[in-house]
Amino acid sequence: MDPDLLDAEPASAPKDGSNTQGVYIYTPADQSNPSGERPSKRRKVVSENGQKERNCHPFVPLLNGDEDAKSVELRYTTYQQLWSGQEAKIQEILHDVDAEVLASVSSFVQSTSPQTYDGCIPAALVTVGSNVSSLARLLARLNDQLSTAGDGGVIVLESGDAPNLKTTLKNIIRFAITNTEGNEGYHNFLTDREGPRVLGYDLDLLGDYVKRKGAKKLVLAFRDSEAFDPGILTDLLSLLSSWLDRIPFTLLFGISTSVELFEGRLPRASVALLRGRYFELHEASNCVDRIYGKLQAEPDGKFWLGRNITAALFEKSNDYFQTPEAFSRTVKYAYMSHFFANPLAVLLADESVPDIRRDKVCEAIRNLPSFRRYCEESIDEGSVAIVRDLLEDDGTLFQHSLQQLTAGQQKMRDIFQCVKLMHLLLKKLNLVKKTSISDLSIRALSGELPDSSLVDDVLLAVKTLDSTLLREVFSMLPTTLADRPELSEIRAEFEALVQAYNGSEPLRTEHDKRNSVVATTVVQQRVKLSKGKAKLPQEHIQYTKIIDRFHALLEAYLGQTLVSPQDLVLHEVFLLDMRNPLKEIFTPRPRFAVERALSNPFDYLISSADKSESKVSANQPATAILYQLYLESGSLVNVFDLWQAFYAVFESEQGQSCDERTVMSLFYRALSELKALGMLKSSRKKADHVAKSAWMGL
Repeated sequence: MDPDLLDAEPASAPKDGSNTQGVYIYTPADQSNPSGERPSKRRKVVSENGQKERNCHPFVPLLNGDEDAKSVELRYTTYQQLWSGQEAKIQEILHDVDAEVLASVSSFVQSTSPQTYDGCIPAALVTVGSNVSSLARLLARLNDQLSTAGDGGVIVLESGDAPNLKTTLKNIIRFAITNTEGNEGYHNFLTDREGPRVLGYDLDLLGDYVKRKGAKKLVLAFRDSEAFDPGILTDLLSLLSSWLDRIPFTLLFGISTSVELFEGRLPRASVALLRGRYFELHEASNCVDRIYGKLQAEPDGKFWLGRNITAALFEKSNDYFQTPEAFSRTVKYAYMSHFFANPLAVLLADESVPDIRRDKVCEAIRNLPSFRRYCEESIDEGSVAIVRDLLEDDGTLFQHSLQQLTAGQQKMRDIFQCVKLMHLLLKKLNLVKKTSISDLSIRALSGELPDSSLVDDVLLAVKTLDSTLLREVFSMLPTTLADRPELSEIRAEFEALVQAYNGSEPLRTEHDKRNSVVATTVVQQRVKLSKGKAKLPQEHIQYTKIIDRFHALLEAYLGQTLVSPQDLVLHEVFLLDMRNPLKEIFTPRPRFAVERALSNPFDYLISSADKSESKVSANQPATAILYQLYLESGSLVNVFDLWQAFYAVFESEQGQSCDERTVMSLFYRALSELKALGMLKSSRKKADHVAKSAWMGL
């Protein structure tokens, strides 16, 4: 609080009694116009500059404002192109996830009718659990199918659309007509209808619409059926049952709990009006893993999320339910953050970048930690001349950076291809009960996967593969490993051996447990057991040599490929890995921020003093002063004592010039703001006390 504001003399009390008001609204006079003069009406004109501002993108120049417009435009265009491709992959996964249940529900809607169910209303009961968003996607795609074929449409009702029966019927009629005709068509349908005027909730309107359109199926979907009033739902079902001969209704209930609980809320007479089938939507956890794997492990990847961001994404998914759409929005924010705040993201553009200011880009490259580490390692290896050229010549540095960037992106693709291979092998060989691409990716992105027990288990299991499993493993290998000449030789020898082998059982190695024998010996009346290898046929011995060579090749491939992404040169360009990613944005801590603002207000405000004061001072806002005094008190606070301490803060700095009335107004305003924040409340024990309702840090 500025002490200069307290030095002013208090205004004289008004004579109209407004001094008893609790709130005053101050409206300053406009000095540009004479008092009481009405401002002249101005004609609204759209300037060309305003039109250009609306057309420009939201990205701003970086590098202290020295980034040229071409680079800014290229960063924004690259972000749009990259995310549009990723969004298409996400939609493809969502369509694939919903395809099975959509086909079942669509077949049910097309094949059922009241005649097939003896006059009962066809009803589909869809349990969604917490995956509510999947039902919205299902209904949207079902509506597209019915509308495209001209068979009808889907009417989606929320619990808020059904406060009473009349409003529910009116919304059903309006939603059905606007689904194909739009709002204007709905109003035209009401006004152009021949005959006497019909009220908006009369189902005669919907019957006429069905006749005009020739609709064969009209799906009425209750998205959150448990939230509907059972009385309204009972009356609605009874009414719809009487209109089945004129309106081809099919009901769809979205159920978050269970079918038994849903039926228990309705009378038996209403349940007897329904007959249909039960459908179940899959949970979204597997869908989220598939989306992450599709975005990260594709062979055409150009940009990746690092270990910290990946951990934050799945920590958020594990803490509470997260729909695939919410997960996709979080990933999109991460992509946008990188391209918005990283000037070197321009290097990820598909088109050539000859027109950008290379001097500024090269200066930024030279300040990257990975580039500095690369220069130090090159000097240690004796490549001093190359390092000198990179530090002095912008052209050499720019071309070398593009080469290193391409090589780093290829290594990232190889890492995730290796992660996919590990996931397939762990799943095929039944080495772990449950594994996912996300868990393996977090380990790979942190550089911990090569030294983990999972790799050891896979390599140990490879030694015991029989010839049938080995052929399946060969089909899983990524192209970077399958195209190696060593593997081609191994596969050729394996195929020749299998063709020459005439046995009924598959070939097994000497490492297989079935080829080990246990020998029993008696020494000094003690039985000793010893394990040994059984004598193997020549084909099995040759197969063992093939497995050993493949094991060595796979071990070398995993060791060379699973490098730490943080060790790659220019990884800051194609890898986003912040220390505190997304958590502060998508999982904010508002209470911590409020407490910090009140206890240390100059963390957020500009202080007029030379240095921010840590003690209570009159320069601080009144609410912050009162809050810090409030922290020093017990659970019950005497309001008079609090006022005395509050006034003492201003009196110690202002002295005799401190105005008690102004300070008291600040005290009451700060006290009301703390009550609004939930920090304190009136005490029932003592009338002149207030009680604490929150403690700092809890």
